[in-house]
Amino acid sequence: MTPRFSLGIRSKLVLVTLVLLVIPWVGYRYVRTMENMLRDNQVQTVVATARAVATALQDRPRLLELRTPAVPDPAAAAPRPVREEMQLLMTGLARAGSRIWLLDSKLHLVAVAGSIDNAPPQSPGTLAFGALERMVRAPLQLLFDRLHEHTPEATEEVIPNDTLFGGREIERALDGTPSWRLRPAADGRAAIVTAVHPVWVGDNVVGAVVVEETTQAVLSFGSRALEQLTAVTLIAFAVGALTLFFFASSLSSRLRRLRDEAENAIDSQGRVRGLVAGEKAHDEIGDLSRGFSTVLERLAQYNDYLEQMAGRLSHELRTPIAVVRSSLDNLRLQPLADEAKIYVERANEGVARLDTILTRMAEATRLEHLVRAGDHSERERFDAAAVLAGCVQGYSSVYPARRFELANADTEVILSGAPDLFAQMLDKLAANAADFSAGDTPVRIALVKNTHEAVLSFANRGPLLPDAMRERLFESMVSVRSGEQAREPHLGLGLYIVRLIAEFHGGRVAAANRDDGSGVEFTLHFPLAA
Repeated sequence: MTPRFSLGIRSKLVLVTLVLLVIPWVGYRYVRTMENMLRDNQVQTVVATARAVATALQDRPRLLELRTPAVPDPAAAAPRPVREEMQLLMTGLARAGSRIWLLDSKLHLVAVAGSIDNAPPQSPGTLAFGALERMVRAPLQLLFDRLHEHTPEATEEVIPNDTLFGGREIERALDGTPSWRLRPAADGRAAIVTAVHPVWVGDNVVGAVVVEETTQAVLSFGSRALEQLTAVTLIAFAVGALTLFFFASSLSSRLRRLRDEAENAIDSQGRVRGLVAGEKAHDEIGDLSRGFSTVLERLAQYNDYLEQMAGRLSHELRTPIAVVRSSLDNLRLQPLADEAKIYVERANEGVARLDTILTRMAEATRLEHLVRAGDHSERERFDAAAVLAGCVQGYSSVYPARRFELANADTEVILSGAPDLFAQMLDKLAANAADFSAGDTPVRIALVKNTHEAVLSFANRGPLLPDAMRERLFESMVSVRSGEQAREPHLGLGLYIVRLIAEFHGGRVAAANRDDGSGVEFTLHFPLAA
């Protein structure tokens, strides 16, 4: 089955934090909208300035009689003086970063004041991050400057004749219609706002006022605002991502610890070997942990009841079985009819079966307590190869219809445990192999000693294990016997006892179908004694 791709809580929260990346886009749109608003406001201001200058010059035709050339010629005669009234008026009306041109009706340049090079820079201000913001903005400013790299040129310029003296805006103004337009600046990035307004004397237009400003300040404001927004967004994103990451790490750690405790609370055989320590945190994970702890505690109590029930049942049934057996013995001493003798024999067989079942239940209960307690008083060092060889020699007389072949049992194999329990385990494996063997093929037994462990195997030819029973074969009360194999009293405790004894010796047991499909092989692994 192909493993499914999955994401942990931390990865999911990191992906969730990517939603914060929409903030720079929204901020960029906001800065661009603000730039447009500032540019529109600048256009209105320039138009209002042109109107104010034209209004100040109305009904003063003498101010337009004398004019100054746009560019003084050193070879020419000294220019005629401009009136101290005209200069003061133009200078007073010119704003910082704006330039005012005054033309008469014949398109002669009368005067010029101001410059568009000294526009005051606009700043979006500084937010509350202080030094951290400045530290982040420094590399961003270098990046933005590199992206907008250009050859610096002077913004100040003399308007070309074909633009100023032949432009439509001038013609409209001299016809009495004010107008404005945007044209690119020399640096290629900013634009120059030009507003033209007619100068009236009575009902006649005697000149035009041209007011210009560059949008460089607006662009600078937008660039600085975008830098600041990017810096603040990166800081907020980093802080949010780190906060969510550590929060997710805390949740993941608690959930993993709860998962590990839950997995280790019950062993492979379903016994409760430890309770989950309920967390003291008053949240959903704490409630889940305390719920697991309560469930496991109840399950442990129920398992203990079931484990004690076998011993109690065995003890309680001994007395009535003894009464029935003694009554049957006394009844057999009495003269009985042939038909009654048959019923007495059947009753004796039933009592014997019950006695065998109780004996095996008591044996399994004793082994359970022995393995669980890990009693070292019954442990000793013994040669498993010698025990195996002695047991195999006796199986030929116990199972005359079956043959047992022992291989690789000449080397001494020292284990730590109880030799009588080890022999009992071998007897259970031999009985199982004898019951399920088919044909004349012998049961093959082998004991191999490796560097750190000994491997014992029982292989027989016969029916295969069902796939659904491979994992449950060594559990209590589980059996796959049927037909002739089920005539003897059996509660599925034989292989369960094998597993208990193997665990008592620190080993493990497994069963699988043979590679050639001819039968089943049991394999047991035991650690060697130190």
